[in-house]
Amino acid sequence: MAADALFQPFSFKGLTLPNRVVMAPMTRSFSPGGVATKDVAAYYGRRAANQVGLIVSEGTGVARPASLNDPNIPRFHGEAELAAWKGVIDAVHAEGGLMAPQLWHVGAVRSRDPNWSPPGPYDSPSGLSSPGHKFGEGMTEEEVADAISAFARAAADAKRLGFDAVELHGAHGYLIDQFFWAGTNERADLFGGEQLTQRANFAAEILKAVRAAVGPDYPVIIRLSQWKQQDFTAKLAHTPDEMSAWLVPLAEAGADIFHCSQRRFWEPEFEGSDLNFAGWAKKLTGKPTITVGSVGLDGDFIAGFAGQGAGVASLDELTRRLENEEFDLVAVGRALLQDPEWVVKVREARNSELQPFERTALATLY
Repeated sequence: MAADALFQPFSFKGLTLPNRVVMAPMTRSFSPGGVATKDVAAYYGRRAANQVGLIVSEGTGVARPASLNDPNIPRFHGEAELAAWKGVIDAVHAEGGLMAPQLWHVGAVRSRDPNWSPPGPYDSPSGLSSPGHKFGEGMTEEEVADAISAFARAAADAKRLGFDAVELHGAHGYLIDQFFWAGTNERADLFGGEQLTQRANFAAEILKAVRAAVGPDYPVIIRLSQWKQQDFTAKLAHTPDEMSAWLVPLAEAGADIFHCSQRRFWEPEFEGSDLNFAGWAKKLTGKPTITVGSVGLDGDFIAGFAGQGAGVASLDELTRRLENEEFDLVAVGRALLQDPEWVVKVREARNSELQPFERTALATLY
């Protein structure tokens, strides 16, 4: 596997990466009571020590009562919680790494632990967890405003703690994505409407608030997807024009980098072109993009997180697209969860040492 393209430096808005590899955010649930531990810091530190270009943390909750659906997912608010994240970023920096926290609100998604409920009502655009499925009540305008403010406060805290960038989780059927999706957003106010551009106003307002909180030169990433955990076949944009109407306003609102989630990075987004989601996002907005989806493995992450393994796959198609500048960065998930030395092994062409993904990796924080 010729991987030279992965090891070219990348610079944008003061963010200078030694290579094009990003550690994808992966929920781990190893932070008891929502407070990241020293083991969490060591977990990220190992990836930094092994030359990951940019680490994006697991999703971490903003300051809304039901922003998370698991008590052991870390929060990004509160004195103890932020002190713990200071320990994480210090550990990453000590190894020469760079890191962005992923700021998250799960929205109308059931708790992962049936014996636990969040300390407040679930947030959602219209009280729907998926099309036609009632799940609580829709957010009031005051609750929407508070959620926007919560993302901005968390971003400001990320900058204050010394993180190198920040990512907003706007994908996979969680809160921001529930506003994008017509099937879960039936609002008739500023944050709803028949057009995707209208339903994107919630994300745009978050981006504006985040940009105001962190200033013009701090990198802001947003993760997006067409597919939803509620519906793998869902599409927000069916044509390039629809995608442009969705993404360009987000770029204008403050998004610097689009993190474009697919289950399989090699799949074309629209008929008539080989460009994937990240390729189209870059073409339409002119912004840098991150591709993600089954990088280095032969099975997608839905199967992986359902407990199935995956074998090692060639990186040739990935590097071909990267060399053609279809996208700028490559997020690697399960391969890095399995093996913190993945980047070093790829760079040194130690291909025989690359490990398949085993479900047992999910049970540890190595």
